[in-house]
Amino acid sequence: MAKILIVDDSSTVRDEVADFLKGNGLEVATAVDGKDGLAKLKADPGIRLILSDVNMPNMDGLTMVEKIRGELLNTAVNVIMLTTESSPNMKERGKAAGIKGWIVKPFKGSAVLETLKKLAA
Repeated sequence: MAKILIVDDSSTVRDEVADFLKGNGLEVATAVDGKDGLAKLKADPGIRLILSDVNMPNMDGLTMVEKIRGELLNTAVNVIMLTTESSPNMKERGKAAGIKGWIVKPFKGSAVLETLKKLAA
């Protein structure tokens, strides 16, 4: 059972973030887009934190979060967007969907590690 789900269409980003978190003792699963992320969340009730990109094929990250909250009625999982997007409109949409934070790429794990550990607990 993973505690953190990384959702990103870039295998490089998925691997980099997953390797960093695993190297710091965290349990991690990955998904290739929002559709895959929803399926992984449904299959693993142990997921406590999702780190997701915004712009992905099949289903973007914000739509995924809206479905997690609306269709799955899951308000327990914490979600942080990890993206190159920094527009105020996107951030407002994310806030309305119930995300906990917004990290602009590139991922600097050591700067956010303790926060991620708390959100994944």
